[in-house]
Amino acid sequence: MDPQTQFHVLAVDDSIIDRKLIEKLLKTSSFHVTAVDSPNKALELLGLSGNENELGMKVNMIITDYSMPGMTGYDLLKKIKESEKLKDIPVVIMSSENIPSRISRCLEDGAEDFFLKPVQLSDVDKLKPYLLRSKFRNFCKFQPSFLDWSPDAGNLCQSCV
Repeated sequence: MDPQTQFHVLAVDDSIIDRKLIEKLLKTSSFHVTAVDSPNKALELLGLSGNENELGMKVNMIITDYSMPGMTGYDLLKKIKESEKLKDIPVVIMSSENIPSRISRCLEDGAEDFFLKPVQLSDVDKLKPYLLRSKFRNFCKFQPSFLDWSPDAGNLCQSCV
């Protein structure tokens, strides 16, 4: 698939084994992947670290481990959702620990999903609807004339928000 038509996913995990696994699964599903080993590196790539040399990389989704030294995946989620320019990017959290209160908190605070490790190909297959909904939401935001096209278009766009 042409890299320009692929969805770009930022994968964040401090474990090299888990990072390589999620990277392989995402690439198998035709995603373009950038993988980093810490939330701080992710924030720098996304343009949120406060560093004047940061990149401001465009991604369609972020998938992050929950438990990492220095900053958790939950902390990364909160920073992304607090950012006006990044808040609409879908974030998925992964963890090897099945702690219901942690899962609920992540989902309530904006995570699209929570995967238990080891992540499987069937988990990765669940990502496309989140990406498509996000892409459609952005389309509605930047193409307001679409709402005039059909009386039902507004309802369709509202259901994406």
